[in-house]
Amino acid sequence: MDEVEVVVAHSERATLRVGDVFLKVDADQGRIDVEVEAMALAPVPTPEVLWRKPPVLAIAAVPGRTLGRLGGPSTGSSAGWAAAGAAIRKLHDTPPPPWPGQAGRSVGALTAELDAECALLVAGGLLPAELVARNRRVAEAALRPWTPAFTHGDLQIAHVFVDGDEVTGIIDWSEAGQGDALFDLATFTLGHEEHLGDVVTGYGTDVDLDLDVIRAWWSLRSLLVVRWLLEHGFDPFAPGCEVDVLRSRM
Repeated sequence: MDEVEVVVAHSERATLRVGDVFLKVDADQGRIDVEVEAMALAPVPTPEVLWRKPPVLAIAAVPGRTLGRLGGPSTGSSAGWAAAGAAIRKLHDTPPPPWPGQAGRSVGALTAELDAECALLVAGGLLPAELVARNRRVAEAALRPWTPAFTHGDLQIAHVFVDGDEVTGIIDWSEAGQGDALFDLATFTLGHEEHLGDVVTGYGTDVDLDLDVIRAWWSLRSLLVVRWLLEHGFDPFAPGCEVDVLRSRM
């Protein structure tokens, strides 16, 4: 019998692996609805949906391996990172779905959330005031109008699988929807700034790619998730993770 591997588990959702099958358990059926529909619409390789019985979604494992992980070295080649950039561009060039995604919050709502989160980080003594203030200034560049694109919304490096220079699958689509394309690029390259050039090479330079906005998203995203990560059993202070990303902006 295959062993059960806990891939991720916290109070909101859990993902288990049994052999070549992933079981996603989520009490919020809205997220599962988004995931299934987004995978059907996305023009890139996605996992096969095997069955669904709320609150569980069963999907097949995708071949290949990730390019690395946040807080660890990249195990992928420059060609692999460029291939990922090309796949992300293909997604962004597709007409977006009709619903807003994680990357689609309004500038006003995002600004209010960021300011509140910065205040809590300082008041709770989690991060130095100077570090928060500096990154809040950097993050300002991301707070601007954007053209809606089909975004993944949680495009962490661990969610993109490659085999050599071919993308074999992109997983975890529950945050997909209309959003800022540069948010996806920033999430994917978070903690791996050395591969931003490879990703841009694959993505293409025939569009307005503002690298300062991508860097701003690194600061903004990191500021917003530090407390959530701590509250859900993750460590944003681990080497190479979110707090180190914030420190790199100093």
